[in-house]
Amino acid sequence: MTVSVRAEDVAENLAAVRDRIAAAGGDPEAITIVAVTKDQPREVIPAALAAGLVDLGENRAEALVAAASEHAAARWHYLAPIQRNKIARLAPHVAVWQTVDREAAAVAVTRHSPQSRMLVQVNLTQDANRGGCALKEVAPLVEKLRAQSVAVLGLMAVGPLGPPSASREGFRAVCDLADVLDLPVRSLGMSGDLEVAVQAGSTMVRIGASLFGPRPGADGARH
Repeated sequence: MTVSVRAEDVAENLAAVRDRIAAAGGDPEAITIVAVTKDQPREVIPAALAAGLVDLGENRAEALVAAASEHAAARWHYLAPIQRNKIARLAPHVAVWQTVDREAAAVAVTRHSPQSRMLVQVNLTQDANRGGCALKEVAPLVEKLRAQSVAVLGLMAVGPLGPPSASREGFRAVCDLADVLDLPVRSLGMSGDLEVAVQAGSTMVRIGASLFGPRPGADGARH
């Protein structure tokens, strides 16, 4: 089946997302919207760029490399766990690595791309299968990375499963820690818990479904 994604539709959805940010008390001009393209048809990328979205996020390494080669205007954010065997291919194309949770990965990225910017991912659950480091491990990691001149911009977290309100406490804790560490970027919130994230102090939201519609085969989660 051929999927048609129109820039006009993405622009309309983008306006709705900005309205949601404003209604939650945020400044739509100050909060960065990262358009998540994971498992979406390739047509969403030119449509997003035409609608004025520059920051695009992708979880699949191969998809990111292929898309970045075709769309030089995009600023790509890598949103999956960082695997060292994929860093060399990704490094020329990734502007922001959002999922740093260990020193070795950050150092490996910097070795391939000294100008790389990174976010430290915080795991807000007790699930060891989720990416990120525990809240108490964040400050020591940031200190180690700063000592090696790694460009850490901020913190990133994914809310726990459950209603959007389940994310509130964790998001606030991440923002409080970012303040203590003097980190300006807080990448919190997706399509389903955007309002909670904005109210907690997010400066960056990662939005897929609210811009492009549900991913094929997705269960209607928060992306």
